[in-house]
Amino acid sequence: QVQLVESGGGLVQPGGSLRLSCAASGFTFRLYAMNWYRQAPGKERELVATIGSAAGVTNYVDSAKDRFTISRDNLRNTVYLQMNNLKFEDTAMYYCNTRYRGVQYWGQGTQVTVSS
Repeated sequence: QVQLVESGGGLVQPGGSLRLSCAASGFTFRLYAMNWYRQAPGKERELVATIGSAAGVTNYVDSAKDRFTISRDNLRNTVYLQMNNLKFEDTAMYYCNTRYRGVQYWGQGTQVTVSS
């Protein structure tokens, strides 16, 4: 079955960096777009970044542009989110996501906390 497992979250100071990883299994990873979402307490889940399959086209939420980079390693079935210059408002649970056979799949999430 489809499984997405995030890692790499943690506590970081403003201006710091983290790299999140999402290990995927249960489907032909290279054929599917991958996404990163985040959800802070009391707020709606927000699409942060997406990366396409073949062409690998990327898109970002405005607040993440110029700070975050999504990438993928199709040989390792892993998608990454490099987060630089982190801000307080980046604090959230970050989720890996894909749509496979018309169904949305989610990882368990990894917590990112930006605090001084």
